[in-house]
Amino acid sequence: MLAFLLLQAAAPVPTDWSALAPLPYMTTPRMTPPLARFVADEIAAGRCTLPKPADGHYVVKVDVATLVSADGMVRRAVPHAIDCPTVEQYSVGLVLKFARANLQPRAGTADIWYRATIVFDWTG
Repeated sequence: MLAFLLLQAAAPVPTDWSALAPLPYMTTPRMTPPLARFVADEIAAGRCTLPKPADGHYVVKVDVATLVSADGMVRRAVPHAIDCPTVEQYSVGLVLKFARANLQPRAGTADIWYRATIVFDWTG
């Protein structure tokens, strides 16, 4: 627990996420309909409040601030709140999965914050 608190203090989450560079994937992840199904199910079950679009086409975006070490390992991933904790955490899980052995190498030794944007898109 103490190590977790020290890690939190050592790398505060940036306040201006728009200034973060995109997460440098080697191969850009593909969002597939099965990945969006979880989000669609959460909204259909009423666990997330999102008004139904007039045309029935949903687009839900979740930004995830992602701290990456020089060796390409994700140290922290923090979702931007969209008033749906299950979808926020699901998005973090996807970012971790997509980043595993898929980040471009970089020079330097410092940890750097990036932004990953997960877009769930479906018609419901």
